[in-house]
Amino acid sequence: MTTPTDNMRVNGARLWDSLEDMAKIGPGVRGGCNRQTLTDADAEGRALFKAWGEAAGMTLGIDKIGTMFLTRPGTDPDALPVYVGSHLDTQPTGGRYDGVLGVLGALEVVRSLNDLGVKTKHPIVVVNWTNEEGGRFAPAMLASGVFAGVHSLDYAYSRKDLDGKVFGDELKRIGWLGEEEVGARKMHAYFEYHIEQGPILEAENKQIGVVTHCQGLWWLEFTLTGKEAHTGSTPMNMRVNAGLAMARIFELVQKVAMDSQPNAVGGVGQVKFSPNSRNVLPGTVVFTVDIRSPEQEKLDRMRALIEAEAPKLCDPLGVKCSVEVVGHFDPVTFDPTLVSRVRSVTEKLGYSHMNIISGAGHDACWAAKVAPATMIMCPCVDGLSHNEDEKITPEWAAAGADVLLHAVLETAEIVA
Repeated sequence: MTTPTDNMRVNGARLWDSLEDMAKIGPGVRGGCNRQTLTDADAEGRALFKAWGEAAGMTLGIDKIGTMFLTRPGTDPDALPVYVGSHLDTQPTGGRYDGVLGVLGALEVVRSLNDLGVKTKHPIVVVNWTNEEGGRFAPAMLASGVFAGVHSLDYAYSRKDLDGKVFGDELKRIGWLGEEEVGARKMHAYFEYHIEQGPILEAENKQIGVVTHCQGLWWLEFTLTGKEAHTGSTPMNMRVNAGLAMARIFELVQKVAMDSQPNAVGGVGQVKFSPNSRNVLPGTVVFTVDIRSPEQEKLDRMRALIEAEAPKLCDPLGVKCSVEVVGHFDPVTFDPTLVSRVRSVTEKLGYSHMNIISGAGHDACWAAKVAPATMIMCPCVDGLSHNEDEKITPEWAAAGADVLLHAVLETAEIVA
């Protein structure tokens, strides 16, 4: 049996125009974006999102960690809202779609409902979470982590970037510190639309990824302390070389990840040398090891191995080694009812699909601790994300937004 809403589609051209307009804020150097969290560019992007949401008839709430909540009212004042969203912040060399597609796709859902005059029992809230990326302030998914009770607000406020700037101070500086208590809101359900699934969907020629699980993660920040010394005048056998110790730990991480196949990854994406001079051996090296797996036992075993073996590589070099956990979440199983709903509306709309385990962390991982949650994935060219060359097509973007529209509608309950 069909209903009048079965053939509803979002306005794909409007969604694409919104993505293009947001990409003009915090432009990168070769077509991507550098809109890192709590920067002036972040503030400008937030202001544009606010203006669009209010033009669509939504009201804005901001909590004490800066997360933005734009609400479209439902017909039942007692019904819990359906939350839909992602993040507007990017990596330093980020693309135009990672995170942003989830926020503006959610906005397009509301705009399309307005165009069609469709009312829902449950309110719909479009969310822009603060500091999902963690590129400037670790850990990633910071605001949603505080919302879910994983981190304290004081912990979030105390985070520092590599220049020593403090999260709480920067949030005040850009003018997006709200008054709502973090986590006070209650959710009926949470949906997130994203591109970070690697090359899988494109390789399999599928339009939609139905996300069933998300890998768990450990971020281990290593601080290696050696002795600054001239690279030319210090004999090889008299060096206390923190850089060499770092290189050996890199090899350790690679070996542990390869020995843990399948369903395991590990690597290093951020390194800070001090003093970082061409002809000075580093006295201090700080870097973060990123390990992930959808299997809890494997994830924890990898961490234990790396933490146990790294000091053994440093000791013979005279280098001191300390480790701090700066990010963690366990593997996530998304809500089976919502996963099934995404799959069924995808089939109803005639889009090809496959099940996906998300290799990246998302705000949905923390939202799943406090409400039923799931995700929808869009293909991306060559699987690139966290890269200025990140590309999707207007057709891919619209297809996933169509699925999001119908999944949200079924959850928020159409009022005749």
